[in-house]
Amino acid sequence: MTIERKAPTGILGFPITPFNESGNIDEKALSRNIEFLLENHLEAIFIACGSGEFNAISLKEYERMVELATSVAGKKVPVYTGVGGVLSEALEKAQISAKYGADGYLMLPPYLIAGEQEGLYEYYKSIILSTDLNAIVYQRANAILDLNTLRKLIEFPQVVGLKDGIGNMDLNIELTQTIRNRLGWLNGMPMAEVTMPAYIPLGFHSYSSAISNYIPHISRGFYEALLNDRKEEVQALYENIILPINHIRKQRKGYAVSLIKAGMEIIGLPIANTVRPPIVPVEKEHYQQLEKVLTKAFEMYPVANKLTHP
Repeated sequence: MTIERKAPTGILGFPITPFNESGNIDEKALSRNIEFLLENHLEAIFIACGSGEFNAISLKEYERMVELATSVAGKKVPVYTGVGGVLSEALEKAQISAKYGADGYLMLPPYLIAGEQEGLYEYYKSIILSTDLNAIVYQRANAILDLNTLRKLIEFPQVVGLKDGIGNMDLNIELTQTIRNRLGWLNGMPMAEVTMPAYIPLGFHSYSSAISNYIPHISRGFYEALLNDRKEEVQALYENIILPINHIRKQRKGYAVSLIKAGMEIIGLPIANTVRPPIVPVEKEHYQQLEKVLTKAFEMYPVANKLTHP
């Protein structure tokens, strides 16, 4: 089988990991999460990544999630997995991804250690060469590649994209304007809708959307308005929906994950506001604030296939 060496473009779906009352993964809820993203035409599924509490799931749980995601997606869209952390575990997860027919993986940072560029290169090289799947480099935390290191990595055809999660625009300009279309460029900043206007001129054609787990029509409407230079529409979405959610998200550490679950619960998806430590669930006050924003979202921007009205 020939693998298409191309990173996904458009709005990218990052499912959460739903837990039941016993603290185990709720597979039916996870399937529904993925189905919802597919029904709303997101261009790719990224399973068991940051939004999926990559840090808190076991290897056995990881394997089941990858198996389920590839099965539910059924080749309708590309499926990428999260691979990173301790190198030996990253290599196991890469093999699991290949076993279940994933299209590639998002390479998350190594565990804790802030290595030199040569060390980061060897870390990613080991993962890249372990399978023939596509690989996307994730710039964040303790793993930030400079131009020379990235140039060495793109000698491997498996490397198809770079996702930025740090917002260093000086570095982004150097990378995008030097490497250009050899890579696909993905905006992975926290609540990427907020920063996407600054990324599009540099060649970033896709972004990960947390809010697409519960209001995908808002993310889609925003992106289309942005691409078509409908400034007033973009401004209204910022003022009424995006910035208020971003404000709530910043109230507590870990809300980048738990606020997604709260939003999904509010609209009627079978997801409980339950997370694994060290992340904490959304507090009642902030939950109610999100309910108000979502009520406004559906009143101002009605959608035929929403599940329930908050």
